Amino acid sequence: MIPFTKAHACGNDFLIISEEDAADYDKADLARRLCERNTGIGADGIEFFQSTGEATGRITLYNADGSIAEISGNGTRCVAAWMAEELNSQIGDELAVETDAGVRVCTIRDFRDSDSGGPTVLVTTDMDVPEFEERTVELADGTEIEGVYVDMGNPHFVILLSGTDEETRDFAIGDRTWDEIGEEICFHPDFPEQTNVEFVRILARSSGSLNQVGLRIFERGVGPTTSSGTGTSATATAMIGVYGAQSPIEVAAPGGIQTVEWAGPGEKLFLTGPATLIAKGEAW
Repeated sequence: MIPFTKAHACGNDFLIISEEDAADYDKADLARRLCERNTGIGADGIEFFQSTGEATGRITLYNADGSIAEISGNGTRCVAAWMAEELNSQIGDELAVETDAGVRVCTIRDFRDSDSGGPTVLVTTDMDVPEFEERTVELADGTEIEGVYVDMGNPHFVILLSGTDEETRDFAIGDRTWDEIGEEICFHPDFPEQTNVEFVRILARSSGSLNQVGLRIFERGVGPTTSSGTGTSATATAMIGVYGAQSPIEVAAPGGIQTVEWAGPGEKLFLTGPATLIAKGEAW
């Protein structure tokens, strides 16, 4: 039997399993089996955790399809919330989580009860320094899609869509849905390692400054998902770095709102959002 904890960050859900407990298993097969929504536990991925110190740990992320991802911002935050519970952390405590994209320091901001009854931890994560550039991707039908490629330790292609009213918030492009286009771009030859794809609409401005955007996400290795921490960070990078938004900026995905603070190119980006512990159990 394999002990696990299930957690979610804005609906983006993960299983947390210790490296020791998974030592005798093929991790890719385990991820595909346990993450399956109908015959498994159900999750977007598994974070395999190894303690490296009192308030530090090392994680390896396997997506639901069995592929390995460099990092998940939401997955890292879920692990930080789990560590905080295990260590009886206090507000202000810092937890260092090493990922395949480097160390991410997570600061505990608050403890809350969620609507579902599970403990919720508000966490600010140092997402390091993003890199970005404007790019154009040509689809198979000849349509050119302008966007911003962002490296958050994993790859993202961020597309700003025109229109802000309710009639245009379906995130479609022409007669194609966002998830159809997201899948094509994810597997596009321009991205040999595949890419995450974000579709963005401006939702609100305050005092002339853009301060809230809406988001839809096609996640590499998962497909459409309710939220993404690195996707939220990449979106904020594109909006502030290219489209003139001001920090802080709220990014509203279907699973909830996260806040990003970023001073601009060359500076570290900070992501704040909740993570909720859902359940503990054992799996075959």
